[in-house]
Amino acid sequence: MITMKVYVNLPVKNLEKSKEFFSKLNFEFNEKFTDEKCGCMIVGGDNYVMLLTEEFFRTFTGKELSDATKATEVIVALEVENREKVDEFFNKAIEAGATKNVEPMQEKFMHQQNFQDLDGHIWEVFYMDESAMSQNQ
Repeated sequence: MITMKVYVNLPVKNLEKSKEFFSKLNFEFNEKFTDEKCGCMIVGGDNYVMLLTEEFFRTFTGKELSDATKATEVIVALEVENREKVDEFFNKAIEAGATKNVEPMQEKFMHQQNFQDLDGHIWEVFYMDESAMSQNQ
């Protein structure tokens, strides 16, 4: 199996506000890769989210940006260790300024909550009980 570092790049309208928002969710930033154009948010292990100013993001794509408040471009999914952590993370995001996206999904083997960040990007926080999932099959 191949192993790679993962970098998800997201355009943001206001980098400082976005960094402040995600800091309230206990994310940290790698200062070596953070400046006035981008913030390298450490998600865990070898996984990062690069928050790029819209102007800087455009230099990588050569395309117009979609308005994440009107059209879905991506869902960033984060797995946590239990159901309680899903709700705790979701509530912390709402308190920090996120908006609820859809009703929570509650399955025997999975619990998830969705929210939109300050720029409308959709984040899904979920827990999957693999032992209950195998009982479902």
